[in-house]
Amino acid sequence: MNSLVLLFIGIAAFLIAYTIYGKWLANQWGIDPTKKTPSCTLRDDIDYCPANAKVLLGHHFSSIAGAGPITGPIAAAVFGWLPVYLWIVVGSIFVGGVHDWGSLFASVRHDGKSIGEIIRANIGENGKKLFNIFAYLTLILVVAAFTDICAGTFAFDPAKPEAITGARAGTASILFIFLAMGFGYFVYRKGASLSVSTVAGVALLFFCIWIGYQFPVLKLSKLTWDVILIIYIFAASTLPVWLLLQPRDYLCSFLLYAMLAGAVIGVLLVRPAMAIPASVGFTVGEGAKAQYLFPMLFVTVACGAVSGFHSLVASGTSSKQVDNEKDTQLIGYGGMLIEGVVAIIALISVSYVVGAKGTPAQIFAAGVADFMSSFGISVPVGTVFVTLAFSAFALTSLDTATRLGRYMFQEMTEKADGTKSALNNMYTATAVTVGLSALLLSYGYTKIWPIFGSANQLLAGLALLAVSAWLAKSGKKNTMTVVPMIFMFCVTLTALVLVARTNFAGGNMIIGSLAAILFVLAIVLIITTIKTFSGDKSKNQNVDA
Repeated sequence: MNSLVLLFIGIAAFLIAYTIYGKWLANQWGIDPTKKTPSCTLRDDIDYCPANAKVLLGHHFSSIAGAGPITGPIAAAVFGWLPVYLWIVVGSIFVGGVHDWGSLFASVRHDGKSIGEIIRANIGENGKKLFNIFAYLTLILVVAAFTDICAGTFAFDPAKPEAITGARAGTASILFIFLAMGFGYFVYRKGASLSVSTVAGVALLFFCIWIGYQFPVLKLSKLTWDVILIIYIFAASTLPVWLLLQPRDYLCSFLLYAMLAGAVIGVLLVRPAMAIPASVGFTVGEGAKAQYLFPMLFVTVACGAVSGFHSLVASGTSSKQVDNEKDTQLIGYGGMLIEGVVAIIALISVSYVVGAKGTPAQIFAAGVADFMSSFGISVPVGTVFVTLAFSAFALTSLDTATRLGRYMFQEMTEKADGTKSALNNMYTATAVTVGLSALLLSYGYTKIWPIFGSANQLLAGLALLAVSAWLAKSGKKNTMTVVPMIFMFCVTLTALVLVARTNFAGGNMIIGSLAAILFVLAIVLIITTIKTFSGDKSKNQNVDA
């Protein structure tokens, strides 16, 4: 099969879905462009701050993409390209896109509050507590996995002085952070023109890449990068969104769009054939190392088709910045479909460089850089560019996840009367979140990924449950959320059982115990929801207006 055909079919399917299915969903849910959003009614310019739809799409897309749509499809390719491709396309349209948009819109209608608060309003206080614990544990896994991936991407090995791609990307990434803060200061505090600042910012962004390529001064070990990234995410999580979050993700989006454009053009010119098998059967491997198409394909692909982490971004930061309800389709649904394109390109890349060794970032960079060499970009330059783009995905998800973890911890430690406590302090909450994630770094992303994928996808099922409950209590149809919710519960509960069994058998008691805890929390929350809707619904409050 020629990859060009697969890419064309995928993009065409996404465009049709956005136009037709997206319009139908907007009508069913009652999107109202005249209704004021929380970014306006609760504006504080720290967390609540209205943003231009394109700027917010940049933040949202950069935050949700992370390393997931690249790492997941590459890892899942062991099952063959066909099942991975089908799940990316179908999942993005009918599961991931609906999940992301529904979570964003539901949060906007609940004053920009978290999925946990939506559950409280529509299921009950106990449901909120259970969800918050589950979500917080998932965020710890996200931060740990992505920190390890980023540190490994930037790391320099003195034994291989010729391998300086990571040092180049790391140097450029640090320069980019300072560029983003300058952009935010001039646009949001000095009133600089967004269009003029964008042109200047994008030009300086590529200048940062050039400096990083020519002067890779940050030749640091993985451990050193672990420490640097831990310090960075602590700071990024506590800074105002206008200073770093919005401008960095906005500028970053142009880098990511450029990478996508380069990859698409490269595929058009090279037209590589899919070199890996279309399918290898239901089971891969033998004995204790055996992996099963169901459920592991659906949790391994992760962010490439659906991701519970997206609901936390949508209801944690993005919903507080939506300027108009009509923007939610572009940001929520459109952002997920763009991520689906990234996942398809990652799948094509791993097929093109079949047999290549290294991290998913290195495999992806090697494939896309080779594609871009077809129109004159040298492979070394292209490799640095793609590696930087990959790390930009991961970094934005990292500090967004840390900020969300801070929100979640503060919410869980808030006193019943609403007063603050020492644990509820912003800096304390961030320190606890970062500290717990740092403890898991020793395992490495390869051991963390299976439980991250399972927990992440189960979180998606729980978010769909929250949206379904809200739609039902609002008198709206919820079939479009209930069906994917049931499927995700079947997939992820099965996966958690397998992950727990494998890790307990291998002596990994911490990861195994986490899997067991997450399984129990999910079951209890599902039971709580069933009891709520079969019992006295009057005890629950509906904050939708």
